[in-house]
Amino acid sequence: MKLDVVFASTREGRAGLPIAEWVVAEARAHGKFEPELVDLRTVNLPLFDEPKHPRFRQYERAHTKAWSAIVEAADAFVFVTPEYNYGMAPALLNAIDYLLAEWAYKPAGIVSYGGISGGTRSAQMTKTMLTSVKVMPLPEGVSIPFFMKMISDGRFVPGELQQKAVGPMLNELSRWAEALAPLRK
Repeated sequence: MKLDVVFASTREGRAGLPIAEWVVAEARAHGKFEPELVDLRTVNLPLFDEPKHPRFRQYERAHTKAWSAIVEAADAFVFVTPEYNYGMAPALLNAIDYLLAEWAYKPAGIVSYGGISGGTRSAQMTKTMLTSVKVMPLPEGVSIPFFMKMISDGRFVPGELQQKAVGPMLNELSRWAEALAPLRK
């Protein structure tokens, strides 16, 4: 199954990329997925600019067509997201809003990071947005408080709690992706 690990931070000086790379490595080791890192900075979507509603799938912009192909090809997602001002990353909200049908009937895990809350408020907001495009957000996820303490020499070194949480999230993601597969056809 194809798993898109979507890294949601696009700002200058972002520090969470090593977390996304860790998720990709964990998903590869898990064995049920073909993970791919999807960096929203590289995807580079402007604020939603399609003239027609996404429900029509009549995209006019090349960046939307490319984003549509990426999301359409995935069977499941893990969103690696920071928390900004007690909320979700704006680039992630924008990326979700660009499409509709391509998201449907796919599960998503969330790996959130931040300060004391570990990005949990961002994760909750993201779950609400995902349900509106028919993505099944999992209860299982990974929360990383004070994440900068876990980054050393450009690598994410998970704490015991994060390492224990990633496996169950990937297990559930695999179950849900398989169960929802008939609905995606």
